[in-house]
Amino acid sequence: MTPYHRIYRIALVLLLAAFSGCGGNEVPDISAPAATQDDQVKTEQDDQTKTEQDDQAKTEFEKGDDFFGREDYDTAIACYTEAIRLNPNLADAYAHRGFAYLSKGEYDKAIKDCTEAIRLDPNNVKAYAHRGFAYGSKGEYDKAIKDFSQTIRLEPNNALAYGGRGFAYLSKGEYDKAIKDLTEVIRLKPDDALAYANRGEAYYMAGEYDQAIKDCTETIRLDPNDADAYNNRGLAYKKKGDRRKAKADFDKYDSLRDKASQN
Repeated sequence: MTPYHRIYRIALVLLLAAFSGCGGNEVPDISAPAATQDDQVKTEQDDQTKTEQDDQAKTEFEKGDDFFGREDYDTAIACYTEAIRLNPNLADAYAHRGFAYLSKGEYDKAIKDCTEAIRLDPNNVKAYAHRGFAYGSKGEYDKAIKDFSQTIRLEPNNALAYGGRGFAYLSKGEYDKAIKDLTEVIRLKPDDALAYANRGEAYYMAGEYDQAIKDCTETIRLDPNDADAYNNRGLAYKKKGDRRKAKADFDKYDSLRDKASQN
């Protein structure tokens, strides 16, 4: 069965592309009446300090995204941490730091950060999605499904959430639900090779070998170097008794694996 990290690694790239800059809280409007001139001056100074800190937090947040884009996750984490120090209410800083931890395979830290982001902003789509992938990467599929479902409620056309939930259903052996979610991914993103690959596996596990072959063939068309697609299609051909086509696919699988090991 396809390991979870396969969908997760591709999801990281796509989620990063969906980043939309700093989504932190706006600086609050402090408008309490001043009792004295000295109080008014102090309030104005406090306001200016708070504004400067929020601006610095935004700068650190954006630096974090830049380092994340370079896959320098440790430096990105340091920048997000500084942003949080300057503005502890910046929910997206927690969500993005959680994503950086997710990228490093530190799933518990990712879950902790995303949970704090959700506490600060219960409608933070990124936090639910990132936490869903963290739970999925740990094999906690029910929790992953819950987070992906919330992501979909907040953002009904989120293809990544459907893909993540579909793979979680696949991992749980709930093949009909997996096929339904992965079909929705394909409707939203017709060229998503991974969705075809995972749906093909769901069809295979459900005993629908013709559909599995069809999806594996489409995966290969979209990604000719996907060795697993050849292997899975070969398994489906073997189940159907077509040993010649099965052998051809298994040979191609071995060839691609050998080529990859040499690089």
